[in-house]
Parts: sequence; C-alpha cells; structure tokens
Amino acid sequence: MACIDCNKAIDYDAFKNSTETLGVELCERHTRLIKKVILENNTPLEAVQLYYALKEAGANPMLEWWDGQKSVDIAISRVKLNIEIDTDYELITHEQAIQDLEEAMHSFKNGFTTIRIPHMVIKFYLKDTVDNILGIIQGLKANIKVI
Repeated sequence: MACIDCNKAIDYDAFKNSTETLGVELCERHTRLIKKVILENNTPLEAVQLYYALKEAGANPMLEWWDGQKSVDIAISRVKLNIEIDTDYELITHEQAIQDLEEAMHSFKNGFTTIRIPHMVIKFYLKDTVDNILGIIQGLKANIKVI
C-alpha cells in the first residue's frame, strides 16, 4: 500500500484511516493536510476523491483553487476549467440559481469554463466522471488559441 499523493509506503492503520474518512489511500501527512483543507474550505469528500482520480489520470488538477473571487473545488488551470461539486442541489432556491448563474458569468468573462457536478455522480460513477472531464479538457485544449 502506498500514498497516492507521495507514493510513500503506508501501514494498514494509515490506509484504513484515510480510506474510511476520505475514500482515498493517503499517508498520515497527506491525510492531515486534506482534512485541514476540508475543514477550512468546507470541501466535499467527493471533490477530494475526484481530485485524486483526475491527478491519477494525468489532468494536473488543483484542489480549492482561489479564482480571485472565491475558492473553486477543483481547477484545471491549463485549460481554464473550474469544477464545482454540488452537495445540496436538491434544495436549490431561485436566489441560489441566480447566484450560480452570476458566478458562471464572471468565470466566462475571465475566460474560465465552470462545470457543476452533483456529488452523487462522483460517488457512484467516478470513472465515468473522470472520463467525461478528460473529454472536456481535450475539447478545451483544441479550442485554445495561440497568440
């Protein structure tokens, strides 16, 4: 067993602790760091799981990236893609819908594409989610204009 972040060998207790609390295999150091990020930013567990799955797929994601106005759950800066994980999408109000639309507008004005993914999709279809995001990244790369 090895940490998926630093590839350091981990013992059974560290493995069990990280997989039970975060859903990913991390050493004690990275488990502490990720738990701190979760506490400070209210990061959904599914964002952590998607972050590591995208990292493993070679997408170079950033967890809790500051976009100048707010913290984004996951960002792929090379193609200006922001990924937000919706955890309470069933309870959306019209005020929240307008706020989401305004945030998307600001992202587009700054050249970023923002996608929102329900946490249940990541929970039950992680591989499919990663495959689709990789497809989006390919599409965005193809549309990047070189100046």
